Amino acid sequence: MTNIDDFTSQYGIVKKIDAFGYLDYLKKNPDAPRKHGKVVLVTADTPLKASRGEGKTTTTIALIDALRHHGIDATAVLRQPSMGITAAGSKGGASGGGKASLTHPEIIDWGLCGEMGAIEAAQNLLVSFAEKAVDDGKLDTVLVPRVSEVPSRSLRSIAVDYGKNKGNVAEKTVLTPTCELMQIVVLSRSMDEIAERVGKMIAGTIDGEPVTFAELTDMWRITNILGDAVKPALTETVNGTPVYVHGGPFANVSVGIPTLVSVELACALHDVVVVEAGYGADAGAQKWLDIASREYGAQWPSAALVVTRATTWRDDPDRQWRYPFHVNRLEKLGIPTFPLVNLWEGEDDQIPALQETASELGFRTPIIGNLFRDGGDGLLDQLDGFVTALNAVDAPSQPASHKGEDVVDTVRWIAKNAYGVPADRVVFKPGFEESLADARELVANLGRDLNDFAVCAVKSPATMTDDDTAAADERTVTLKKVEARAGSGIVQVNLTTSLTTPMPKIV
Repeated sequence: MTNIDDFTSQYGIVKKIDAFGYLDYLKKNPDAPRKHGKVVLVTADTPLKASRGEGKTTTTIALIDALRHHGIDATAVLRQPSMGITAAGSKGGASGGGKASLTHPEIIDWGLCGEMGAIEAAQNLLVSFAEKAVDDGKLDTVLVPRVSEVPSRSLRSIAVDYGKNKGNVAEKTVLTPTCELMQIVVLSRSMDEIAERVGKMIAGTIDGEPVTFAELTDMWRITNILGDAVKPALTETVNGTPVYVHGGPFANVSVGIPTLVSVELACALHDVVVVEAGYGADAGAQKWLDIASREYGAQWPSAALVVTRATTWRDDPDRQWRYPFHVNRLEKLGIPTFPLVNLWEGEDDQIPALQETASELGFRTPIIGNLFRDGGDGLLDQLDGFVTALNAVDAPSQPASHKGEDVVDTVRWIAKNAYGVPADRVVFKPGFEESLADARELVANLGRDLNDFAVCAVKSPATMTDDDTAAADERTVTLKKVEARAGSGIVQVNLTTSLTTPMPKIV
């Protein structure tokens, strides 16, 4: 009898799963054994600094270990780190820490099975095709950027001398996890869909008219490079709980969520699937809810945990409003939401005060512990309320899409709901309207409507508004520029302070 083992292969010290093949098998064989796991979203407070995390991965690993101790078939789906940034130490890796760790963290943190490298190579090959098309007179601009796992701000804007009397052609380089091909891999459900979306990517323009890669080359010449990169990796916690790793980080400047197929695969194999989304609730959680779920059919969460440090929550008076805002926002969406305070050494004596503050704010009973030190053991006696709430929730219904609505109206909706800024305080930076008009014209020339694209907010991970320390009635969100990604179906809108090429700290 066919089962998941038939779609699983050993890949070094981890396993790779052909999620596309397995999910297609389940689709063609509706009577085949499968589960219908519920999604739990682990997100976080907005960090005080862009370079520090609140402990989402450590929390996620401790949570699934504790749930399995309770007899619940739980797993997690994690994102991969960006080798040049996250694994270099500026935000930790993607493997947890202490007693809440994955086995072989050095593999996960430093490239896993080469997924990032394969995506980097594939998009850079596309750029090479575009450059050759300039030489051949088929393009006069190149619009798809090169990508790199090792960032350099010197590459944000470059010019390439092509010879052949073409002059200099402007190009740029972006981080691999933020590139369009990563978005395509995260959002696609088959190799055919990846190939179709890659073909729709805009290579550049000729005489002002957009040219897609489908007009320049055969896509199986590209997608074959991805090979095993499109297959989620299966690893486990130090306590033996299975964990799937697939997809890219940086939810501030991209979608920053695990691949949709990795989550759907996990839901078919387990009862509870904990999904970790990048950065805070204003970033990764917003994009899981409003891009993955609303626009691409991913499962709406049945519960959520919002992770914070005690220092983030309480010790910055000007920014204290953010954590309650995140918790209450998710609750208002009908998602049972639990505050989780990730303690550091020496903070255990703060637990009574933290519990009292949570009660004053009207939160559900908070989950508090030093999960690096204690792992899942630190949660065992705190999960009754969480498990009860999770079991009380039926499979959530599909939320409404925003496709077809005006792009600016959708951004204003995001600002109001995810950042707490009303529409009349969403302002335009000089040049924004021209950038929007250019993006509309570019995709209109492909016979498409920009309003049908999913909106991705590009911003700093450490702020929700132009100035989070401002009074509530003075906070604004400034829209800066627009970029259309016709392959992934994403329209990126830069707002507030956006850092698109972060640099690693020296460790």
